[in-house]
Formats: sequence, C-alpha cells, structure tokens
Amino acid sequence: MLQSILFAVITFGALSFAARQYLQIRKNILLGKEEDLSDQKALRWRNMLLFAFGQRKMFKRPIPAVLHFFIYAAFLITQVELIEIFVDGLTGSHRAFARPLGGFYTFVINFIELLSVLAFIATVVFLIRRNILHLSRFEKPEMEGWPKRDANLILFGEILLILGIFSMNGADVLLQGIDPHHYPETGHLLISDALGPVLLGGLSANALVWVEEFGWWLHLLVVLGFINYLPISKHLHIFLAFPNSYYARLTPQGKMENMPEVMKEVKSMMDPEAAFADAPEEEELPTFGANDVFSLSWKNILEAYTCTECGRCTDECPANQTGKKLSPRHIVMAVRDRAEEVGRKLRSGNKEYLREDLRESAPKLSKENFDDGRSLFDYIDREELHACTTCQACVEACPVLIRPMEIILEMRRYEILTEAAGPSDWLPLFNSIENSGSAWAMSQPRDAWAE
Repeated sequence: MLQSILFAVITFGALSFAARQYLQIRKNILLGKEEDLSDQKALRWRNMLLFAFGQRKMFKRPIPAVLHFFIYAAFLITQVELIEIFVDGLTGSHRAFARPLGGFYTFVINFIELLSVLAFIATVVFLIRRNILHLSRFEKPEMEGWPKRDANLILFGEILLILGIFSMNGADVLLQGIDPHHYPETGHLLISDALGPVLLGGLSANALVWVEEFGWWLHLLVVLGFINYLPISKHLHIFLAFPNSYYARLTPQGKMENMPEVMKEVKSMMDPEAAFADAPEEEELPTFGANDVFSLSWKNILEAYTCTECGRCTDECPANQTGKKLSPRHIVMAVRDRAEEVGRKLRSGNKEYLREDLRESAPKLSKENFDDGRSLFDYIDREELHACTTCQACVEACPVLIRPMEIILEMRRYEILTEAAGPSDWLPLFNSIENSGSAWAMSQPRDAWAE
C-alpha cells in the first residue's frame, strides 16, 4: 500500500511538472506568426508516417540509421513494459499482464530484451563516435558546452534504463522459483534466464527482492526523469518530429512566398487607383522579412524545437565545407534559443520589456507589446546569412523535414528591404536589376542577343 501511494505521488508530481514545461514550449512556438498548414491531410499523414515514424531520410546513411533504429524501436516497444509498471504501481500487483497474456507476454518481453541489447550496443557506439572518434559534425562551434553534454547525458540515461530492465527481469526469473504465488511465470526469457542465475544466483531471496524492486524503480524514475528532461534537450524531437512532419510545407523546396507589400507595389505600377483604393490614409511603413521570432512563422519555431542537432545540414552545406561561417544547424538552434529567451521574459511580466511608448500606460506584457532591444541578429551573425548559396543542401539533408534556408531568406529580406543594408558587393546587383531589369549592368536590351 505504501509503495502504491509513493508511486502515485512521484508519478503525478513528475507528470504535472512536465505538462507545465510542454505547455510553455507550445506558447513559445505560438510566438510566431499565424500560418494555415491544414490542407491535403492525406499527404500530411503520409509524410508523418514516412519521415517521423519510418525515419525515411535517416537511411541515406545506413550504419548510423540502423543503430539509431535500434534505440528508437527499443524506446517504442518498452512502452508496453512501462504501461505494466504503471498498472502494477497503482494496483500493488506484480506483472499484471503475465497471466492474462500468457505466451504472447513471453514473446513481448523477449522482444524488449533483444531490442534492449541492440540499443545498448548502439548507445556505446554513439558514445564512442562523440567522445573518442570526435566526428567533425559533432565538433562545430555551436556544439560546445551544453549541446555536447546534452547528447552524452541522454546516452547515459539510456544505459541506466537498460540496467533497470535487466535488473528487474534477471531477479524476477529467480524469484519465480522461490515465490511463484507473488512472482507469476513469465515463460523462458532468452537473455534474463541466462544472465540472472550467473550474475544474481548467489543472492538470498531478500536480496533478490531488493534487486528486482531496484530495477523496477530505476526504470520508472529514468522514464519520468526523461519526460521532464526532454523540454530542455534536443531529444524533444522524439515527440515533435511527428507534428513537424505532419505540418511540413508541401510546396517545392526553395519556393519563396510572395510578400503582400511587394505585390501591392507591383500592382500600383500596373493600376495605381485599383491598388490603393482600399488603403487607409495613414498607413505604417511595411516591414519585410523577419528579424525576430515574432515575424517568423510558428512553423519555423516548431522546426527549431524539433531540431535533433545531428548536424547533417551543416555537414552537407557547401558554404560550411569551404570554410564559411554559415552553419544551418546553428541558425535553427539560435531561433530556439531566442524563443526560449522571449518566453522566459514574457513569463516574468517585467515592465522593462514593454515597448518604450507603452511604458507609461503599463499594459500587461504580451508578445504584441514586447521589446527587449534584442533580435535574432544578436544570435545570428550577418556573415552567416550572406554565405548561404540557397542550394537547398541543408533542406534535403534534414531527417525531420526542417528548412533552415527559410529562416535565412526571411532574415535577408529584413536586412535588405527593411534596413536597406547588406554586403556592399551585392549593391551593384540590386541597382542593376532596379535600373535595367538585368543582373548585369549592360546598355543593350536583355533580349538583344536573340536578334
């Protein structure tokens, strides 16, 4: 009875705390502009099944893909055993599914154990790749500090989870022969039946009970800790890859959305009266592109939280390969960091972050009146934006359908059209296009060659 109460208190507390964190992430994502991505539902479900559930793009690099699949499959299938732990914890029973499911239960537990061994091998390989082999894409500047620790922490957490599973199962198979009334028959377990007697065979019944309960609690606490850890980890993609792939844009890669303000200018050239017939007399100057999370789409911010930090985008980027400062991974990580900063300041309610013209009236702080004097340009160097060749290599490489290039293009638009800034060597190009309609300043008409 005491264990059930303790289980309920710990579980409810951990899940409640986690829920608050996930709701805050949702609020941070919705800091972006509204965008309707609810069309073509059948195609969106297909994308989610292929790219999030099926991990289609991962298999462009087969060896890490297979290793990642071992961990992914183990994560999914062990949820069956986790459900049983929740049932046992609330009811005070032990292996509540064993007797009702019979032979199928034996199959499921054996499958979990096999996947756990494969996941352990994959985890060790990933630790070696990151900490001994030092693969270049894991050693970029943006991966220093917390991102590197984050990756290692989650891998060590995976090892703890596997330790919990085999401690619980290994002791259980021995206790089934000592107290079959309380420890129901699980059938022959390929791994625990072999390891249990070898590693735990010399222990007393009381010691075996302690090991079994240790494994049970370790499994539970690691899972609850993992759920609460995800909101500050790149491994949030375990959950967000599904909505991100569902809401992925279905337009061709590289297609840029027309800006309404520019379209109005073009229409005014064709028919000035029709273009400005409905325009207000005093209209604010338009802002082009994006300089902060508020002027990006909510989808861009969702992508930032979905990023796995795997570095495939940066690894494939030709600008990065030739020594340029650009790292598409850093661009996406910067958007997430800025969204976190804004969300944190909004929660504080500090009037210091109100727009200067509103501080005397002191309305409630919200995303509409927020201004802390910072922007995405404080996170992303302009040199990075200028280095992008818009080749789409980063978009093609991303396994969870993130488009870093959209963020780059929106920030370029802001810099060039709103700030009238940009690299000096681009200005002749813009002037030439404006004056002669050609990228090259030539006196002849563009179609003269055809004659």
